[in-house]
Amino acid sequence: MKATVAGAPVSFGVFELTPAGAPTISADEIGEILQATGYDGIDLGPAGLLGRGDELRARLARFDLELAGGWIQMPFSADEAFAASIPGLRETLRAFSEAAERAPGRLPLPTLADDGSALRVANPGRGAEKDPLSADARDRLHANVDRAARIVREAGFEPTFHHHAGTFVESPEEVDLFLAGTDVGLTLDTGHLYIAGGDPVEAVRRWGSRINHLHLKDVDRSALTRILKAGGGMTEVWSGGSFVAFGRGDVDLAGVMSLMDEWGYDGWIVVEQDVLNGPDIALDEFRIARADDQRVNREALRAWA
Repeated sequence: MKATVAGAPVSFGVFELTPAGAPTISADEIGEILQATGYDGIDLGPAGLLGRGDELRARLARFDLELAGGWIQMPFSADEAFAASIPGLRETLRAFSEAAERAPGRLPLPTLADDGSALRVANPGRGAEKDPLSADARDRLHANVDRAARIVREAGFEPTFHHHAGTFVESPEEVDLFLAGTDVGLTLDTGHLYIAGGDPVEAVRRWGSRINHLHLKDVDRSALTRILKAGGGMTEVWSGGSFVAFGRGDVDLAGVMSLMDEWGYDGWIVVEQDVLNGPDIALDEFRIARADDQRVNREALRAWA
């Protein structure tokens, strides 16, 4: 398989929802761990985490990493809010362009994702029941994704769209509607599909020709089920140990990767073991645990990449 494996700041508890004041692992520490454990790329993470311009390029060069992609969340089903978010999209694309000045072997993919709603975020996997999207709103979502995709392509990059628990493109049925309504490639996220009741192996069979980006997670089914049955939302899913190192959960990684190989996948594989750390963690122990997990995750992919 001609794929390149990247890590992500979210695997180290660093993303947009990291609690204010929580101790966090620095960008350089993340880079050091990913380099030492055999990764070739890194996802952008929260705005500014890896720096901008010369700082961004220097940090990538220091750890021999390329930029794999980055999260761009937009309110696609609401026209006015979507229009207001376009300057943020363009600013993030400038960061991609700055990273790409290093003449990477593989360009990063701007990863578009829907905003969802507070009700959906509070009820992951149950969005269609708790907060259904009207046909008109879904048409707006698809049209605005196409508009965002044009902006991404004008900047010299190929977009990808991330289905995600807690958003309006969550369940397998909603992904089907999305793929029928747009021409944008799909980021398959094995963990978020699992939350929404999907089978990642069946998803590859079903959507393999449209998958242009992979976010790989393993999921502890018992932990996830316990959290969802207790009424937990995405915050509890992230902080409750639902996402585990490969081989310690219930996702059929070998089944997913073998089928992607049959499809001739040639792109980024981003390992995302989402962790939401609290304000009282012992940072040294946390750092060691995250490094150990990323070593396990990278070795699990050696048969394919």
